[in-house]
Amino acid sequence: MYNHRPDGYRCPFCLLVAGGGDELSGPPDVVRRTATAVALISPRWWPHNHGHVLVVPTAHVENLYDLPPRYGHGVHDLVREVAIAIRATYGCAGTSVRQHNEPAGNQDVWHHHVHVFARYAGDDLYRLPPLPGYASAEQRLPYARRLRAYFDTAG
Repeated sequence: MYNHRPDGYRCPFCLLVAGGGDELSGPPDVVRRTATAVALISPRWWPHNHGHVLVVPTAHVENLYDLPPRYGHGVHDLVREVAIAIRATYGCAGTSVRQHNEPAGNQDVWHHHVHVFARYAGDDLYRLPPLPGYASAEQRLPYARRLRAYFDTAG
């Protein structure tokens, strides 16, 4: 009823969960994986909030309305871990978390995902265009390495 995935949709997050990728992101962007959720560096690049992370359920679920509790808990737990890792490694002053549902809610990828942003004083995150540019794999890699190193030592 609240789904907008077109026929023949090729889900980029399902490709990543399966160990593949597409023209925008791939396995080097993955920073942490659990049985129910995966965290990856987003290919979208906000001007003052580089290296933000997306957390997705490992099962294909389009939006919050369809999210089974098991995956919801898994996503939320990983969002918390990622926020702590970002706070510890990015030199930021805080974090913000947001999630979108349906086109009117600014969802544009038809797989549930939560954004975790590093926040800095005066970063204007919410005043910038809703769809920023894309970062190259080379630009994303230092952020992915930083977070993977954190998770490797945090256990």
